[in-house]
Amino acid sequence: MSVKITYFVHGTTTDNEKDLSSGWNDVELSELGRRQSEELADKTSQYNFDVVFTSDLSRAYNSAKITWRDKYEIIQDSRLRECNYGDLNSKPSDEVEPLQEQSTTTPMPNGESYEQVKARIANFLDDLKKNYDGKHIAIVAHKAPQLALDVLLKNMSWEQAFANDWRKTKNWQPGWEYTLN
Repeated sequence: MSVKITYFVHGTTTDNEKDLSSGWNDVELSELGRRQSEELADKTSQYNFDVVFTSDLSRAYNSAKITWRDKYEIIQDSRLRECNYGDLNSKPSDEVEPLQEQSTTTPMPNGESYEQVKARIANFLDDLKKNYDGKHIAIVAHKAPQLALDVLLKNMSWEQAFANDWRKTKNWQPGWEYTLN
């Protein structure tokens, strides 16, 4: 059997609107982010999830809560957090983003690497496989966990995952599908 995963990114935050990369800083959704989360409910009405997982950062949890209200159980999991940019949390995106692709194995200053994020996500996936085999789950989280899923479940290299990232290609969609075998 397998676990079907539909991945969603949180709505726009106040940091996003200021072109800041939040990392582990816990920032709120902006008005736009709340509206995006409300609109996502209609765009995902065809889905029926067994459970929704979010990171423990409020922007992800609140996105899920606004989108599905009490329709699904929502479980927060810190392993789904964004990459810890360390000294660069909530710094300008034009400073942080170029360093992301250089931080696949070398951690951000006083933060973590994308390989460390991948290890967190692999651990999370191990638990999913044990506890949710045959189920359809949703995840609401951030950029780094989504790229880690591309590496782990779609056999992409980090270079491919970064190059194909919807944020670069401007190809947002209301959910990305993954299968955990």
